Amino acid sequence: MALSDDGETTGLFEPLMVSEGCPARSGLNDLVLELAEKSAAFRSGLPASIAEALADLVRAMNCYYSNLIEGHDTHPIDIERAMRGDYSADPKKRNLQLEAKAHVAVQKWIDEGGMAEPPTAPASVVELHRRFCELLPSELLFVENPETGERIEVIPGELRTRYVEVGRHVAISPGAVPRFLERMHKAYSLPGRIEPILAAACAHHRLLWVHPFLDGNGRVARLMSYAMLRRSLDTRGLWSVARGLARQEMTYKEHLAACDGPRRGDRDGRGSLSEAALASFAGFFMRTCIDQVEFMERLMRPDRLRDRILMWAEEEIRAGILPPKADLVLKAILYQGQIERGEVETILGTSDRTARRVTSALIDAGALSSSSTRAPLRLAFPAKHAGRWMPGLFPEQDA
Repeated sequence: MALSDDGETTGLFEPLMVSEGCPARSGLNDLVLELAEKSAAFRSGLPASIAEALADLVRAMNCYYSNLIEGHDTHPIDIERAMRGDYSADPKKRNLQLEAKAHVAVQKWIDEGGMAEPPTAPASVVELHRRFCELLPSELLFVENPETGERIEVIPGELRTRYVEVGRHVAISPGAVPRFLERMHKAYSLPGRIEPILAAACAHHRLLWVHPFLDGNGRVARLMSYAMLRRSLDTRGLWSVARGLARQEMTYKEHLAACDGPRRGDRDGRGSLSEAALASFAGFFMRTCIDQVEFMERLMRPDRLRDRILMWAEEEIRAGILPPKADLVLKAILYQGQIERGEVETILGTSDRTARRVTSALIDAGALSSSSTRAPLRLAFPAKHAGRWMPGLFPEQDA
């Protein structure tokens, strides 16, 4: 069926980038360079084994905060349970666990280099939506027309075939969506050091303005920006802007709404939309990124992280949950990054049997991980210990 294309000019969502002539551009350049430097320093300061474990936890964190923005509250502990196939008996909670599991799976696909084309390519945008939605329970694949009450099915990876209105913003005709996505991709295929990073902020709003799907646009936009920053900054998935956006949700949504507004006079760029509003959102987005890098860097400072983990281990030993001397194994891994299983016996000065018992207890507690029974032991960052090990990463789960 031919979709209705009202022939809208792509000039309707220009400017797509904050121009060099914009008064705010110099300050934005400074923020971009600051973000690049802080992100690189944080990444280079983490041992590879710890970085890998942290990236697993950040996926759950990113999922939690991105879904929270949509009004869906699934705690990372419940997300981890879902990853193990442990679902709530409550159908609504189970559906939200499946939604979270889908989000984590898509981010893992991004982290493992599954995206063949750049994140802004129309095929990538569609693939993000398809991969996310195809894992959702059927109950979450419907939207309701607020005026008629009609329930409309959301097809994974399908661009919308209907006209939509989001708040005060009337989106472009459905047939125009492919043209606007192509224009976006062309505009954001930028060389250099600054432009690709700044594009992650600008593209974030412009994709939401296009509103390419019936539902899931917010998650797709945040995953796209995550993928753009991962590429341009080589973040290795060690931090995410979603936490910062969720913690300032009202300001975030106010900025997005302001970016929908028209040009504010002759000094407000040359496009149909306000360049000043886009620049303001880009500054907010970059400052939020910087804040999240700094937050993660503080959490992962080796001495403080080591103290928090070892204090936790001592309390677990006193409570009889971990066997005696288990903290010595953790200490060795915290200093060395990883250890061979055969080293545990030497570290503890005990028998092989006791060493195996201590190792098993730490793995069962979620403190250590290993890819096989013969692979090295590495630190793990389970959500259930995050409140003690990495305070502030996300709220404590209600009892």
